Amino acid sequence: MSISANWSYPTTIRLGAGRIQELADACTELGMKRPLFVTDAGLASLPITQTARDVLEKAGLGSPMFSEVHPNPDDHSLEAGLKVYKDGNHDGVVAFGGGSALDLAKIIAFMSGQSRPVWDYEDVADWWTRADPDGIAPIIAVPTTAGTGSEVGRAGILTNSESHVKKIIFHPKMLPAIVICDPELTVGMPPVITAGTGLDAFIHSFEAFCSPFYHPMSQGIALEGMRLVKDNLLKAYKDGSDIEARTHMMSAAAMGATAFQKGLGCVHALAHPLGAVYNTPHGMTNAIALPAVVKFNRPAIEERVVLLAAYLGIEGGFDGFYDWLVAFSKELNVPEKMSALGVDDKQIDLLAEMAVNDPSAGGNPIPLTVEITKKLYLEII
Repeated sequence: MSISANWSYPTTIRLGAGRIQELADACTELGMKRPLFVTDAGLASLPITQTARDVLEKAGLGSPMFSEVHPNPDDHSLEAGLKVYKDGNHDGVVAFGGGSALDLAKIIAFMSGQSRPVWDYEDVADWWTRADPDGIAPIIAVPTTAGTGSEVGRAGILTNSESHVKKIIFHPKMLPAIVICDPELTVGMPPVITAGTGLDAFIHSFEAFCSPFYHPMSQGIALEGMRLVKDNLLKAYKDGSDIEARTHMMSAAAMGATAFQKGLGCVHALAHPLGAVYNTPHGMTNAIALPAVVKFNRPAIEERVVLLAAYLGIEGGFDGFYDWLVAFSKELNVPEKMSALGVDDKQIDLLAEMAVNDPSAGGNPIPLTVEITKKLYLEII
């Protein structure tokens, strides 16, 4: 089965194997003549990156690259990227990689024409209206993982290097104008990254589905996004060359990020502080936290999860779903505790406080307190 499609929701998406060859066309469509190629340090020297840069080179667009992107990028990384962007007189950004690279690339494009500090555009109330929309450079996003869905997001996460707190920088025009989802770029992902990013996509949809806010379109997208993960993640994990499974997972990633416009919840509220303080991988951190949060939220989500289980073809209602989730995670070799990621219990009080103040906390179906988050941390660490 060969899957290929052109979508314009939530933005223009070119999905299908081999479509990285359309990268130069996408740049031309957006009027880019000197794009800056932004990727992470781990991808910079890989063949898939060179393939993408060759497409730009052959079209006469050059391929200057900024690759000082590390997991959980901070304001220092942003400053370095902005310097390269401005010194090179670039007119757009090609964001290439996983969530960290995509997020930082989007913020570079956003900040390229702004005059205020980046923290003035945090996702608080209407702070985004402080920005000059004409100062936002065009963005093309090319995901190389299937998880974060940052390619269809209107925000980026940036760690404050002084407070070590993750902040969400938001503006509607940070949504990439064109996305190229080529599953061939994900074939070389190690199984552990396939698992972590794939479960991240599932959790985006799950938390959006359970969020108490009203957004029927997101609710429907979340349902199908979870089904795609259930039916395809193990296939991609066990056989990285399964292009059909990889394609469905890229769809699920974009769907999860589209769905969570409805809200996230406690899983992400717990995970963000751990990423900021311990530099843990985001997807796997979420995956470890998920079962404990599902149990905690049961009084508020049981009826909804019963409907979800039926849609996914899982028998046994809430308990059946929970048992499937634990077994599914085990098949993907998800650790049972955060200690496997290098987390200890020495900063529980700080983590609990950060979790309650995380923007994701507001979407949890049961209000979070420091006491609750501390108890959950003790359970999962």
